Amino acid sequence: MTRHLRTHLFGTLVASALAASALASAKTPAFAQPAAVPIDFTAVVREKMPAVVAILTKQMIEDEARGLPDDLPFGDLFRRRFGEPRTQARTALGSGFIVSPEGHIVTNNHVVDKASEIHVRFTDKTDVPAKLIGRDPSTDIAVLKIEPRPGMAVATWGDSDKMEPGAWTIAIGSPFGLGGTVTVGVLSARARDIQAGSYDDFLQTDASINQGNSGGPLFNAAGEVIGVNTAIFSPVGVNVGIGFAVPSRTAQAVADQLIRTGNVERGYVGMRLQELTTGIAQALGRPDTKGALVAAVEPGSPADDAGIKVGDVITHFGNKIIEGPRTLSRAVGEMKPGTRTPLAVVRNSRTQEITVAIGQRQQDRPARTGAWENSDKDGKRLGLSLGPMSDAARRRLGVDSGLVVGDVEPGTPAAESGIRPGDVIVAANNRSVAQPPDLAEEWAKARQENRPLLVRINRDGQSLFFAIS
Repeated sequence: MTRHLRTHLFGTLVASALAASALASAKTPAFAQPAAVPIDFTAVVREKMPAVVAILTKQMIEDEARGLPDDLPFGDLFRRRFGEPRTQARTALGSGFIVSPEGHIVTNNHVVDKASEIHVRFTDKTDVPAKLIGRDPSTDIAVLKIEPRPGMAVATWGDSDKMEPGAWTIAIGSPFGLGGTVTVGVLSARARDIQAGSYDDFLQTDASINQGNSGGPLFNAAGEVIGVNTAIFSPVGVNVGIGFAVPSRTAQAVADQLIRTGNVERGYVGMRLQELTTGIAQALGRPDTKGALVAAVEPGSPADDAGIKVGDVITHFGNKIIEGPRTLSRAVGEMKPGTRTPLAVVRNSRTQEITVAIGQRQQDRPARTGAWENSDKDGKRLGLSLGPMSDAARRRLGVDSGLVVGDVEPGTPAAESGIRPGDVIVAANNRSVAQPPDLAEEWAKARQENRPLLVRINRDGQSLFFAIS
């Protein structure tokens, strides 16, 4: 039916055009020609494919304790606690791309995390050793270095800020170990928050991204890298058309710092921020919900020294308009420590300018324990990586024990329940938890009894309950 309707419409337009006079045609407004659609992407792929590599890593892990079944829920955590573990090598695969003639390669931090050996495989199947130059868990970016090869192809960075939804995107990587795989789609959205951390600002694409694509480049139609493929959202663990990439604006800045110094300096002011809901905005007499509400100020922090108060609404940071807390967090994080920056603050319905001296953020995310790599006998993963609490943190929060959430895997039960990185899990099913196996046991019990797992967390000094199912 659609084809017939289109044919009828086309015939009507042709008849009208033939009947029109020259004068009428002269008065008819001209329409712009549609933008050219590429026939295919062979030229881009031919040029950029050699700059994309597979990343092969080896990790030494403890596993296979005697006397415990292989399909035990969160098996390796139980083995560490109750069994006699043995160390074995495990290999992992990801992707990366060359960004300098000197042999620097950008990939994801989670691809090389805890790797004892790293090798890079080129499109000609040649494997060469690589060393880790630096990594940034907060943005999941890492940089490797190999010895330069003659005529080595190098990828060029593009501007992710110029990308609009609907633009072509091209992903090249090694999904499931299939090196040199090309998938094409469009940019689905920008500035996605997937609850992966404080600096979430992901590009979303429907170009097929799967296990092994992590760390690979997302190109635009001009062959420029506009993102680093990092994560997918999927209820089944494989591509369903929702993939996420770290935008080149962030990835390039982080990679450049890692290449220069081996670490990332990130700005810090010491505030806990909150969204301005419609109700809060009305209560504060604000005309809209733009801005970041200051919910807490850390004593002795740069924000405290500058005179920022709880209840202030920050509307501008330097020349940047603050749309919400994430905008401000990213703006502060991108600042060089020691920089003095003016903030526009609304206090008691009056706007004033406050200058803050940017401090340096310390690494505040604990190392992964690998907990989210485990699943129960039905393959249901909780989706958390956990770290122990320090004595100072226990005293500050007034708790006897707890587990600090380092990462929350997108699309897992923990992520869907609302658990965030930095939360402290203090109890599960009304049982105090001090070690990851404690939580694993309660998760297994809840799954066996076909009920949600009730956890109590401490978030910035507040006690909250979450049901994970």
